[in-house]
Amino acid sequence: MTERLKTITPAKGWRPDSWKQKTAGQQARYDDQDELEQALGKLRVLPPLVTSWEILGLKQQIAEAQAGKRFLLQGGDCAEVFDECESSIVANRLKVLLQMSLILLHGLEKPGLRIGRFAGQYAKPRSDDFETRDGVTLPSYRGDLVNGPDFTESARRPDPQRLLRAHARSAMSMNFVRGLVDGGFADLHHPEFWDLGWVTHSPLAAEFHRIADSIGQSVKFMETVTGQQPGSLRRVDFFTSHEALHLPYEETMIRQVPRQYGWFNLSTHFPWIGMRTAELEGAHVEMFRGVRNPVGVKVGPGMSSEWLKGLIRTLNPDNEAGRLVLIHRMSAGKVGDHLPGLIEAVRSTGSPVLWICDPMHGNTEKTANGYKTRRFDNIRSELEQAFEIHAACGSRLGGVHLELTGENVTECIGGARELNEEDLTRCYKTTVDPRLNYEQALEMAMLVVRKHRSLA
Repeated sequence: MTERLKTITPAKGWRPDSWKQKTAGQQARYDDQDELEQALGKLRVLPPLVTSWEILGLKQQIAEAQAGKRFLLQGGDCAEVFDECESSIVANRLKVLLQMSLILLHGLEKPGLRIGRFAGQYAKPRSDDFETRDGVTLPSYRGDLVNGPDFTESARRPDPQRLLRAHARSAMSMNFVRGLVDGGFADLHHPEFWDLGWVTHSPLAAEFHRIADSIGQSVKFMETVTGQQPGSLRRVDFFTSHEALHLPYEETMIRQVPRQYGWFNLSTHFPWIGMRTAELEGAHVEMFRGVRNPVGVKVGPGMSSEWLKGLIRTLNPDNEAGRLVLIHRMSAGKVGDHLPGLIEAVRSTGSPVLWICDPMHGNTEKTANGYKTRRFDNIRSELEQAFEIHAACGSRLGGVHLELTGENVTECIGGARELNEEDLTRCYKTTVDPRLNYEQALEMAMLVVRKHRSLA
């Protein structure tokens, strides 16, 4: 057991709305402020999406991962869409993460920490506020939380009613996941139930089933020896995350709870701050310095050592274990130049952090036929380099952050079936960024195991 997480002092000068005194980037521009305030007023009295004890449980597990006792797997959609709030799609997202965690459990020989990038990932940052096509200029699509992807004036209008729809769909997704997990969906006695039919003929299927059979036999052996059936093998802890981008929405979910000090963001267990909104004096950092959730920060090649150290001092001034996760996303070509210096900068602060690698976002490109994609070889290269760099610097890579889906999409090039540019036209569904499909995600989990073992 790790030490009990210590009590920390409240953030000085902080209130749930103190972010309004700062510059807030990546915010939607609503044309009817009264309508927006009415929607926010309704959100403030709706039930929260997660609980404080779940959040504190996650923080404890992140502290264990910081100590090398767990490995964090975070994955899910680039941006959820309302129309995909379907039982089969949600179940498939959960299945792929459970199967990946099974591979990691077997190969790394340590418990996993599972965080789904869903049940709230409805907002996306954009490079420009507006998009122009054929001489027509409209607001950029900022995710279903704000507006719609269709290039029409009505769809692209930021609509406050979407905030209420996002809360409802997040609640439905979260409650369905809770029901599946509590009902034994993740039972280690039957990992074969997690399989997805379309991948039956995958080159990776045989290896996964070998791993599943091995774990199943180990579970049965332990129960035979002890004469007991441990309940923990029938369910797993599962947490949710999203980029906490839309500050008015997030503020409605920042609340106090009975018998706990301080404030919690009850829209998600694990909010993270993206590179575009990680300014030291920005509104996003201001909002999340005052909540008790564990917080993630995306770290890119444009972030200096002093900037990163400033974020650590601001977000975790008491050096609380389990509080801060740094998610580096550099690109395969830049990770070797930028990551070592940042690792040393963090070490100099003395703050406990969990380093995880996002090998997806830095490796996005556009093909000749206009599709946004990512090459599996570049994703693999960045992840392998990250393991090697952390080991060489006396640090530890404690997790991986991936955009993936349980659907049979063709959005990333390469992998076991060697998808090419022509394959992108076959089943390209994402509204924003390309995702690993189920097969590529399992391959990535196996790659993590092989690389970890080679450095052990």
